[in-house]
Amino acid sequence: MINFDTQMNSNPLINLINKPKQDFTKNDIIAFAEKQGIKIVNFRYVAGDGRLKTLNFPVTSKKYLHNILSCGERVDGSSLFSYIEASSSDLYVIPKFSTAYINPFTEIPTLDIMCNYFNKEGEPLASSPENIMNKAGKVFTDVTGLSFEAMGELEYYVIAPKNNIYPATNQKGYHESMPFAKWENLRCEALYLLSQCFSHIKYAHSEVGNFSTDTHDYIQNEIEFLPTNLSEAAHQLILAKWILRMLGYKYGVTITFAPKISLGKAGSGLHIHTRLTKGNHNMMIDDKGQLNDIAKKAIAGYLTLAPSLTAFGNTIPTSYFRLVPHQEAPTNICWGDRNRSVLVRVPLGWVGSKNMVKTLNPLETEEVKNLTEKQTVELRSPDCSADIFLLLAGLAVAARHGFEMENALDFAKKSYVNVNIFHSEHENKCKDLEKLPASCWESAEVLLKQKDIYLKYDIFTDGIIEGIVKNLKAFNDQTLRTDIKDNEELMQLVNNYIHCG
Repeated sequence: MINFDTQMNSNPLINLINKPKQDFTKNDIIAFAEKQGIKIVNFRYVAGDGRLKTLNFPVTSKKYLHNILSCGERVDGSSLFSYIEASSSDLYVIPKFSTAYINPFTEIPTLDIMCNYFNKEGEPLASSPENIMNKAGKVFTDVTGLSFEAMGELEYYVIAPKNNIYPATNQKGYHESMPFAKWENLRCEALYLLSQCFSHIKYAHSEVGNFSTDTHDYIQNEIEFLPTNLSEAAHQLILAKWILRMLGYKYGVTITFAPKISLGKAGSGLHIHTRLTKGNHNMMIDDKGQLNDIAKKAIAGYLTLAPSLTAFGNTIPTSYFRLVPHQEAPTNICWGDRNRSVLVRVPLGWVGSKNMVKTLNPLETEEVKNLTEKQTVELRSPDCSADIFLLLAGLAVAARHGFEMENALDFAKKSYVNVNIFHSEHENKCKDLEKLPASCWESAEVLLKQKDIYLKYDIFTDGIIEGIVKNLKAFNDQTLRTDIKDNEELMQLVNNYIHCG
């Protein structure tokens, strides 16, 4: 009997094992490897620098494969995380079977599996960003009775040798098509390869940003995912960056997720959408299709902790060249419906709309479909310098804090904005709004002020907070935005962080 969840799925493991991936077992993985002639198994895990790491195993026998899947392996934690001492650095990496995927870039049949870190006692490593995220999600559910889901909008630039055929209009690349938007083939290939690893992908398109120099074209793109649990939301963003960079390497072009690569040109963000659910039902809207108090409490939490969330989501000096007034990225702490000038946006939903498909396709029958699952709330400040795990952990903490705030609904009401605050005629409105930090240093200072909220329920630790503050302050960038006067100086800075995240 074919499981409905496996039909038309691009992931070959789901098709051949004939199970949803969350139900994969060790024996399923072994049977798949045996049937498909897998010769290499890669353990994959993320280190302190936010990049994917790899440990290769040859599949020399079924017994050996069973052993590595049963026990995991030791790794040197001091080489993966700066805060782990070499004198006691051994950690375990343990595979999570639901994350297995076929490596799309190897000639030798290879299976990759994402791993979590465990300490010498066999417990999840408390200081591991991924385990901090998992704990934050669990505490949110314990406190609220709801599940916290997320998804990202991954923006990036393709930097390629200049092509003068069908030149694109400067900074007008939004949803442009070939041949004016170059490298659509790379974007679609990334989309296809991602769908073989994960099934929660929404779409991809060209973005606003594009410009040219005498020698190179800079073409902005975006891949957007669908809401899912925190662990999968983080893994799909991490793997997406890896896949895009691998394709850049294949095509001989540079892929960069840097938040800002030129003055006056669109920067690249990592907008994070969140959704609160219970029993697979979206709990953020009421019976009339309006945003309810549950959603507004979460929004109040996001806005309250927005200044310190930049410590997780905007971690390099060039992050704050994107977060400047009167451009696409937010600087004012407020929220609104369908308003792209605010920090927290409530995107247009489908609740209450007519059957638009039938309007254009009269042969279709009337269909009553629940579209409430599409409603999300979007935080627009992060970029791809973010520690994905800590950013999602911070968002779960912020949402939980919103439920614990006595004045959450009043705060949300006062912070609502329904005008374009980028326009000069609304300057008076902007003056009344709090601002996001303007540097890594400021983000560190605010994190220290708000740290007790993150420490509650033992989610973050003092050591983790202090380490983040130390790293941010090491940039010493308090006046950097005013010190840099022209694009040439900015480009020197950009080159230091062109491969961030």
